[in-house]
Amino acid sequence: MPYTGSFSDDLRESEQFRHRTIVALILVVLMVSAIVARLIFLQVVNHHHFTTQADQNRVTVVPLAPTRGLIFDRRGRVLAENLPSFTLELVPERVVDLDATINELGRYVDISPNNIQRFYDQLQRKRRHDSIALRSHLTETEVARFAVNQHRFPGVEINARLLRSYPYGSLAVHTIGYVGQINESEAKKVDQTNYSATSYIGKIGIEKYYETLLHGQIGYQRVETNAEGRVIAVLDNTPPKPGKNLHLTIDVELQRIAEAILGDQRGAIVAIEPATGNLLSMVSKPSYDPNLFVQGIDHATYNALNHSADHPLFNRILRGTYPPGSTIKPIIALAALEHNKINADTSVFCPGWYSLEGDNHRYRDWKRWGHGHTDMEKAIVESCDVFFYEIAYRLGIDSMHEYMTKFGFGQKTNVDISDEVSGIMPSRQWKRDARGLPWFPGETLITGIGQGFMTATPIQLARATAAIANRGALVNPRVVRAISENGEEATTINLIETTSESIQLKNSKHWKNIVDSMKAVVHSPTGTARKIGEHSPFKMAGKTGTAQVFGIKQDESYVKEDIAERLQDHALFIGFAPFDNPQIAIAVIVENGGSGSGTAAPIAYQVMHHYLTTLADYGT
Repeated sequence: MPYTGSFSDDLRESEQFRHRTIVALILVVLMVSAIVARLIFLQVVNHHHFTTQADQNRVTVVPLAPTRGLIFDRRGRVLAENLPSFTLELVPERVVDLDATINELGRYVDISPNNIQRFYDQLQRKRRHDSIALRSHLTETEVARFAVNQHRFPGVEINARLLRSYPYGSLAVHTIGYVGQINESEAKKVDQTNYSATSYIGKIGIEKYYETLLHGQIGYQRVETNAEGRVIAVLDNTPPKPGKNLHLTIDVELQRIAEAILGDQRGAIVAIEPATGNLLSMVSKPSYDPNLFVQGIDHATYNALNHSADHPLFNRILRGTYPPGSTIKPIIALAALEHNKINADTSVFCPGWYSLEGDNHRYRDWKRWGHGHTDMEKAIVESCDVFFYEIAYRLGIDSMHEYMTKFGFGQKTNVDISDEVSGIMPSRQWKRDARGLPWFPGETLITGIGQGFMTATPIQLARATAAIANRGALVNPRVVRAISENGEEATTINLIETTSESIQLKNSKHWKNIVDSMKAVVHSPTGTARKIGEHSPFKMAGKTGTAQVFGIKQDESYVKEDIAERLQDHALFIGFAPFDNPQIAIAVIVENGGSGSGTAAPIAYQVMHHYLTTLADYGT
């Protein structure tokens, strides 16, 4: 058939084909460019990201726990250390059935219900890829039994860990404290990263107060693992930084002697170096073994401690608030001298009782027949209550409050141990705020003999006694004198500078009046503590105290034998020695001990005697 089309049609079709070819070529180029760009993005730009993701299929970052710092006494004896222990641990994300695995592990390792409970408690706080301890302190037999069967337990390993140990057991436990497993509230407060390899934290005492220093800094390790999660090789390692070591002011030997002297009695002893504020001994009895708490104490043992009538868990040194009784009389006398309410020769007649004008209520003296005409020194030496009723009335409660706070009463001492309380130094304003009631004159009288609303802690009494020994320097008490790097104990660094406030007197002779009277308490024929001074190789100053636990009606007499033991008076004593060069100041409280002169003073003397003749530079 002859061709009937036109030349223009052929040309148009050719042009369309050419355009389509160009478009197709452009599309191919764009698609190839997109593929190349994607390859560059995956293999060049994001190379590190995807390499890391690939490595995570076989490489694991393991946090490394730092070694906790050690605690030493003033002579370098270890009070808190770290001992190696084999620990059975599980990584939850690698264990298919936790309950079944734990149950099966019980065939090879002794696992108690308490171990299981602690494990699940930690499981709630830890990440599923963290290693969680199920049992510590495995025996060699248990380690061997598990090692033979380890292939049956993916995600379960035995690791060697350092666990806290207290070689002296209960000695100074209320000062040193202890570590325990981190609970839920603590887990929210700590640095999650720094504690990712740590299950323990300081709970009380120095262990808690200096937690940041003792803990150290976490390290890391990249390890290659197999399909079961077991480590094949260590790829690289960033070692942890150990915690700092703490060097205390406490002397183990003095602590041991003081605790032995107090024996089974409930109470507290605080011995302090007046010039520095260094605490030489801090006793709170009864006590307990801190090692029980490291791995988690069982419920039966904890309940027995917690519900004991003797309250062994209670830190009487910092939290025990007691009426200071007659131990504050020297300071009350000093306040009266400074406010010109009395002079050293002021005399008050003591018939055995005191009454306010227009009030027939009699405030009794401890000596029923009275002390007769009594000046200031005699009032301190024989602890005449009537004399101090009178000068308390002359001073008034607000003047007493102002002066007693200069000696630290009603305030925390800010010692470097956790959980201190402030006690109470009452005033009109305090009673309005605390009780919503006005102040009454009779309350002023009994505050003047350390009773009523006033309470003080043993460490407050020791600090105030040191201030008297220093003739006005109120030092800050401290337990930690220095820190050191691990392995460099000789190179210590001052942690807390010795600081003090100065109690200035209008007349410096008043110090001599007071301290001479306190010396006579121990070394005069009529002093309430004369028995401890009879054969002492050194001169000392002191003041006895007896604090009522409950009130007695005016027409009744205090008969110790007729009163239940836990309702009997507390026995107190404060003192310092040697008199002319004080090296130790002390406060002793014996709960329900009865007599300050008969119970507390002999304890204080024995502690001071041992320190001065055996331990201190004075006796060497």
